[in-house]
Amino acid sequence: LILAVAALALSCAQARPDSFDAAAETREYKSDLKEDGSYAYQYQTSNGIAGQEAGVGGYYASGSNAYYAPDGQLIQLTYTADENGFHPAGAHLPTPPPIPAAILKSLEYIRTHPHQESRQGQGRF
Repeated sequence: LILAVAALALSCAQARPDSFDAAAETREYKSDLKEDGSYAYQYQTSNGIAGQEAGVGGYYASGSNAYYAPDGQLIQLTYTADENGFHPAGAHLPTPPPIPAAILKSLEYIRTHPHQESRQGQGRF
């Protein structure tokens, strides 16, 4: 009996976020599109999802999104997109480990000591 009650409680706890999200409603939505191609929009839902973006179509955009992860953590993402690509930022995004000092030293050595063929203007075939 205790096991059955625990299983029921667990299934209800897991089902609550899904049913909560399924019943979410849009609380706010604004959108503006201009003839020059610039635009802006923003939205917010009843379950804590929000986003906004502004830019010039095909050239530049910047914005942000926020939502709650299944564990309850608030996830916030900001970004820009331009001719150099998409640039997201957020505490939840993975970051590369630091480059070891020995590798940095090697890269600096390579940069300051061009390959022998490059110095002589010759190549090997």
